[in-house]
Amino acid sequence: MFSMPQSFGGHRPRTNAYADIGASTATDDASPHKLIGLLYSTVLSDIHTARGAIRRGDMPAKARAISRAVRIVDEGLAGVLDMPRGGEIAERLAALYDYLVRRLTIANLHNDEAALAECAGLVDTMKDGWEGIAAQVHAGAQAAPATDAG
Repeated sequence: MFSMPQSFGGHRPRTNAYADIGASTATDDASPHKLIGLLYSTVLSDIHTARGAIRRGDMPAKARAISRAVRIVDEGLAGVLDMPRGGEIAERLAALYDYLVRRLTIANLHNDEAALAECAGLVDTMKDGWEGIAAQVHAGAQAAPATDAG
């Protein structure tokens, strides 16, 4: 259903060096399943950051957080869907990701906390579901025979 992108992200300012180290440590040995879970967590964090920024009147911070969330949904989640193999599930996820991008964009344009709350609820539900299938994914990975000795 998912395929991993060749690269994701762009140049980050040096002020995020410690955050980059933490993110790198969390993703170095992560399975594709865990990486998707981390993307869901990051989108949720960005949405919460945007909501706080709206409350503080910090529009640049709101715009940065929502822009990052949109990019993760669009490139990191929707962009790795394997449509030919994912079938109906991939199609439904693609439609949901498209909806999220549109709602996040509206929230950004109109400082709409209700739209952000709706998006957070949807992402939280997807994250919970994704975490709920972790045992099945892990069991399937262990059951699959190794095809590459390195």
